[in-house]
Amino acid sequence: MIEQAVHPYNLQKALRQVIVNKGSAGIDGRKTTELTDYFREHKSAILQSIKEGNYKPQAILGVEIPKGNGKTRLLGIPTVTDRLLQQAVSQVLMPKYELAFSVHSYGFRPNKNARQAVGKALEYIHEGYTFIVDIDLKTFFDEVDHCLLLNLLYQKVKCPITLGLIRKWLRAPIQINGKLQKRRKGVPQGSPISPLLSNILLNELDKELTRRKLRFVRYADDFSIYTKQKSDATATMGAISKYLKTKLKLTVNREKSGIRKPVQFTMLGFGFVPTYIKGDRGKYQLVVSEKAWQRLKMSVKAITRKTKPMNFDERIAKINEVQRGWLNYFRGTSIYGKLRDLDGWLRNRLRYCIWTDWKKPERKRKNLIRLGIDHDHAYAFSRTRKGGWAIAQSPILGTTITLKRLKQRGYKAMLDVYTELNPSFYEPPCT
Repeated sequence: MIEQAVHPYNLQKALRQVIVNKGSAGIDGRKTTELTDYFREHKSAILQSIKEGNYKPQAILGVEIPKGNGKTRLLGIPTVTDRLLQQAVSQVLMPKYELAFSVHSYGFRPNKNARQAVGKALEYIHEGYTFIVDIDLKTFFDEVDHCLLLNLLYQKVKCPITLGLIRKWLRAPIQINGKLQKRRKGVPQGSPISPLLSNILLNELDKELTRRKLRFVRYADDFSIYTKQKSDATATMGAISKYLKTKLKLTVNREKSGIRKPVQFTMLGFGFVPTYIKGDRGKYQLVVSEKAWQRLKMSVKAITRKTKPMNFDERIAKINEVQRGWLNYFRGTSIYGKLRDLDGWLRNRLRYCIWTDWKKPERKRKNLIRLGIDHDHAYAFSRTRKGGWAIAQSPILGTTITLKRLKQRGYKAMLDVYTELNPSFYEPPCT
């Protein structure tokens, strides 16, 4: 297997993928843009050390990123060289496991995605399986048992060099705040091979759920089970929690887990609400969860923060990138009203940035005159003691920095983007 992993074609494919994925530099500070030249120069020595079993991965860089609940998540960032080799091994391993994975597993697999997972959950709910066992695994990526995972790998992977490489990647120390720490469990969240390794371990859970003839949906470590009776849901919750603890050595987060009805349940950013349409009793439609709205708003707020060192065109380009990805993910949901309100708020944020960029009163006065304000009002507003956010929401900027002018600079309203992505979308009549 190691010969397949280090084959020039496979390595070139892995190299392209790592560069496309971008990502931060690891502990050595080397960026993905430098990887091609570095690997070309050191390729022979690296491959020789791998084949002889002497290759030693570098430590992982630990970086904490904020979560939506105010807490942080620890990401492990390997060096670009290790990311390249992990990607190459992952590409060889994936075909060996893909056919064995459950059809109800949707995370990090070819031709599978989150929307398919949510669609399957909605299908179960419409079939009457409305008691949902929602199980959250406590710090899953930090708790994976190395011995258990390596034993599962050994069942299909007989190449000792490949197994040895994976074991070294699992055991590589992590640097947090400048200090190296040993790792005896867990897979680094942020490495190319982690999604495949997590699927290999959790495929054992899929087998158990299938053996029990349960309806379930799993996306990486997020999974839910669907039953018709509350008593069945309660029994399932207890049995599966016990299986996870005893067989897979994983802990269930009791605070975030429970038995839900569809209106209480969120999945991968989606919520479920009744349609309230005559003849569609028991039917639900997808909506965007409150957390997903907050994440979008926080992303846009960060881009339009007046202290962020970006010019207006850079802000617009970044906003268009973020909103297109978000709207494409949530296409087909009923979000007209909230998008309209968010668009108005975003335009005021952009006006605030423009007003701040003008800085000096005299420059503000000249720009207001250039935009059509008479001299007296331009002078008065350029010297106002009101805060920038108050001015951004005032008629003076609303009638000068108009939607038309913003569009001329490249701005796209979210409702317009949503209409492009949803051709059947129509604007509801005014009431």
